[in-house]
Amino acid sequence: MTVELDSLAELEPSLAADGFFARDDVVAHVYVGYRCSDALRRTSTPSPPEPCALPAAAYAVEPIAGRATAAPGSYAIGPWHATWSEAEYADAIDAVRAAIAEGDVYQVNLVQHLSADFDGDPRALAAALAPLRPLHPEPLSGAGWTIVSASPELLLSRRGTRIRTSPIKGTRPAGVPVESAKDAAEHVMIVDLERNDLARVAVPGSVRWPEVLVEQQLAGVTHLVATVEAELRDDVSLTELLEAMLPGGSVTGCPKIAALDHIAALEPVGRGASMGALGRLWPNGDLELALTIRTFAVADGAIHLWVGGGIVWDSDPAAEVEESWVKARPILAAVGAPLPAAVT
Repeated sequence: MTVELDSLAELEPSLAADGFFARDDVVAHVYVGYRCSDALRRTSTPSPPEPCALPAAAYAVEPIAGRATAAPGSYAIGPWHATWSEAEYADAIDAVRAAIAEGDVYQVNLVQHLSADFDGDPRALAAALAPLRPLHPEPLSGAGWTIVSASPELLLSRRGTRIRTSPIKGTRPAGVPVESAKDAAEHVMIVDLERNDLARVAVPGSVRWPEVLVEQQLAGVTHLVATVEAELRDDVSLTELLEAMLPGGSVTGCPKIAALDHIAALEPVGRGASMGALGRLWPNGDLELALTIRTFAVADGAIHLWVGGGIVWDSDPAAEVEESWVKARPILAAVGAPLPAAVT
């Protein structure tokens, strides 16, 4: 059974009430939506409407060995429709550049939303995405919804007192190196943000970043990946740890709180299942959570996908639009529903 929650703050108490932390034979599949970060915003601008009905957070507890499930069926996906036109997306990029010029932010991540009609078994999407080697390939389903992720990005792992995040910034088509100074600067900016996030819950002086600007082939594209790690303080709860890291810096911007305000003001719809967290939590507190980029949500007869990228002062609107399609094409091809020819 999947337990649906209205906030991140409910997750730890609900698991505790279920007796989860007193066991050693189970694991929890956990989802935390981006909208759990609404309370962090400085302004009273209403959040954009969500394009599909999903809980703010959810979890399902199952035996460590897993539970038997029926083989997934088939599915069909209709034509994709974008909430933003490319011109509207480019206008939003220009608005971010104007905010950077005013000194309010250094970087803002903007996300496009795509949707299409969906018929069939959403669990079958996971099998189609498997060749892309998702960090958390298991789908999570609740009352009328399913989340399936092809994310390659580690938002947060914990093993004992060691905590780690691996932000991604910098993208090119598969096999093409990421060589621009703009991408490198954007990458280093987010690494600095993640250092600060980990420092909120870390033993003083323990934050380190052993890998920066490492090129990897992930989810069908070339990415620049970093590793930031630290020792977790003994007095930090699960809730405090997640609050320190969510939402992820690579899908918000810098400074993070200012970026959240611009995202809410500019994006036409909510981020749904994207830009949150999906993964596993063990009763001893260990966890592994993927950042929900390249992630589908299926609800009410429709499938949804969100793709985007970080906008900085020297961003070119046309290039940023194209980068979002670079990220979308491999996962849409994997599920057999590619973008229209106009953007492929």
